[in-house]
Amino acid sequence: MTYRRIVAKFGTGLLTSGTDYLDLHVMSSLVEQIARLQRQGKEIVIISSGAIASGRQKLQKVPERKNTPFKQVLASVGQSHLMYTYEQLFSRHEITVAQALLTKEDLCDRGGYLNARNTLLALIELGIICIVNENDVVAVDEIEELKFGDNDNLSAMVANLIDADVLVMLTDIGGLYSADPRCNPQAQLIHRVDEIDAEIERMASGTASRQGAGGMTTKIEAARLATCSGVNVVIAGGREPDILARISQGQDVGTFFPAQANKMESRKRWMLSGLASKGKVTVDKGAVLALKEQNKSLLPAGVIKAEGKFHRGDIVDILDDKGKHVGCGISNYSSS
Repeated sequence: MTYRRIVAKFGTGLLTSGTDYLDLHVMSSLVEQIARLQRQGKEIVIISSGAIASGRQKLQKVPERKNTPFKQVLASVGQSHLMYTYEQLFSRHEITVAQALLTKEDLCDRGGYLNARNTLLALIELGIICIVNENDVVAVDEIEELKFGDNDNLSAMVANLIDADVLVMLTDIGGLYSADPRCNPQAQLIHRVDEIDAEIERMASGTASRQGAGGMTTKIEAARLATCSGVNVVIAGGREPDILARISQGQDVGTFFPAQANKMESRKRWMLSGLASKGKVTVDKGAVLALKEQNKSLLPAGVIKAEGKFHRGDIVDILDDKGKHVGCGISNYSSS
């Protein structure tokens, strides 16, 4: 299996090599790989962390503060430095770069979703490498519903947005392991995950990240979202030689999560992303069977309870009686 349209997410731990500064050697290697892939006709969008680390590098003489506004200052200073670094590295390969700063609010609205999609697809068509990051200057922790919270989930959303063939999340660890390989030498690499179940979530929770906002747990969340909308996912070590080229050719590296659905049209992917969901409806086993096996609509008799405040015509998530996500749909009734 080979991939043409690739979303590549670079974590902070990878870009800084575990320090508080950008590692230009690592970044240069990744840029060179992307330039080579583009010359082969591949289409690539980058999701790049590292803005806060980059800001810390620029403001090293300013005393560190732990509050949110200072993190936003670091992000604001660091984002321009990060983009300048990418621009310099890509210019060696005569490639133009663009920047897209997104918040969850941008994509919750159907019009905003389509505008972002059209812009990214136009950049791809022109051979411009777009570097996407969350807009940390306006997306604050206190307004949780407007924040992706980490670039792993943002990368899954962008893969959903542009109908990518594969989402590659490159990190400072070689993939999903049975335990944290930095602490446990017996940890085994999990080469393939066909279903993200409780055991996979348990493995992920044991592998944290020091520099980044996420860790393996958020990568598993992102993999679930991406695979549900028809995108294959690979989590791999970003410092392995020619890692992007090897993944684009379908080589067995890192941990592979196969797509759980066929490519679906844009509106369904937007609904499935959960960004526009206004509430949750829990249904009984008979309703789950009718929805999943018989391809029928949900009838009121199958509803056990409703959560959140939604109106007729709003998108809602549908859960089974154990809280597992079954699907989503447009409600014919309000929550009341």
